[in-house]
Amino acid sequence: MLESSESMSCAAETGPAALRLRPPAVSKERLGVSPQSPAGSLAHAIPDYLARHYAWAYLSARNLPLLDRPLVVSAILWGNYDRLQRAVLAELAPEQSILQAACVYGQLSPALAGVVGAHGQLDVVDVAPLQVDNCRRKLAEYHHAKVRLADAARPAGGPYDAICCFFLLHELPDDHKRRVVDGLLASLARDGKAIFVDYHKPHWAHPLKGPMRLVFAGLEPFAASLWHHEIADFASAADAFVWRKQTFFGGLYQKSVAWRRPQP
Repeated sequence: MLESSESMSCAAETGPAALRLRPPAVSKERLGVSPQSPAGSLAHAIPDYLARHYAWAYLSARNLPLLDRPLVVSAILWGNYDRLQRAVLAELAPEQSILQAACVYGQLSPALAGVVGAHGQLDVVDVAPLQVDNCRRKLAEYHHAKVRLADAARPAGGPYDAICCFFLLHELPDDHKRRVVDGLLASLARDGKAIFVDYHKPHWAHPLKGPMRLVFAGLEPFAASLWHHEIADFASAADAFVWRKQTFFGGLYQKSVAWRRPQP
């Protein structure tokens, strides 16, 4: 069940923009925003899907130190975190400019900063002020790394040599998946590539297929769509890109890489 495979895929055109709603007025503490934080402004709208479904995971200052631990991150990914991180790093090179779409628990951000080196550039964006502050602490020693409050659907900056989207898409409603995939692909340099690592439909006999259905039903309401769609399906202009996919751990995880199709 630990085999990996590669395939090529392209998708038809898709599209509407996601509706972003400001949640009801709440305290900074409830949103996980430190009043002293440079990123901690309630003028920034927390997306409705995030406040509704993931406040416990990403907006809680109490839960953050419990969740952002190597053992916890590895357990969530059934022991595959290091393997999937290495799969990302293998796509990168020193002195590149890289965008990381959303802060993530674990040591991916310092690892990305280490790969590009002092002559490279790492930008990390996230919609949650608490996560921005946490990632800034992790990257404090890397002066070529910046973390800022922004939506991955409109990351600004760039163009980038590489874009890393690590376990973000499964947490987004499908309309927002489309906006994020389009926004990231539009931020690529001419020869750049986007690296998406996320869930994937496992082999029909995978022993964790049933348990993962329960996890999705209880904690990840938008993840199951990645069992029914290729990541390229969420790109409005998928045919303008070449797609390469590799699966891991019996198909439960994937790395899909996209780069611009050469013009004739």
